[in-house]
Amino acid sequence: MYNLLMRIPPEAKRVFKGIIFDVYQWPQKLFDGTETTFEMLKRVNTAEIIAVKDGKLCLTHQSQPNKADFYSVFGGRGEEEEDPLDTAKRELLEESGLSSDNWELFKEYQPLHKIDWSIYVYIAKDCKQVAAPRLDAGEQIEVMERTFEEFIDIVLSDKYWGNELVLDVLRMKDRGTLEQFKSKCLTTT
Repeated sequence: MYNLLMRIPPEAKRVFKGIIFDVYQWPQKLFDGTETTFEMLKRVNTAEIIAVKDGKLCLTHQSQPNKADFYSVFGGRGEEEEDPLDTAKRELLEESGLSSDNWELFKEYQPLHKIDWSIYVYIAKDCKQVAAPRLDAGEQIEVMERTFEEFIDIVLSDKYWGNELVLDVLRMKDRGTLEQFKSKCLTTT
């Protein structure tokens, strides 16, 4: 796979520290020999989870302040220096009360070249209900269990939030590999 990712160079200086985003700037020499200031955002990585429970794929119907209701898989921001898999396990438990001992990294996305940020998408198989959800004050989440085909229909709907998975599903449909994805999600090891 061709990697277009640009990382923040070590000589960059943080010029703003925000709640989610930090802004970094550095001097950059151009092809004509002149120099200008380049800038990038940085944020902690996030994890998304495709949870599988009793042969069904779980996803959410969510309400959050200042945002229209939407569907998504489980997920959220990592804590500073938190391993992506630990983020995924924590977010799944918090948002659904589900837990799994069968995790597989599906994909790592780096969606925007001007933001130093990765989205890790995991498949959590054999999920079991082990606790009640512990939601943040700014989220209302309904857990939904759907067949694979229903899951795909929701992912491709206008109300799904998460462009990276949508694009991958469209590519899989186009390439005829959606059945392989279904097998990856529903086959237990």
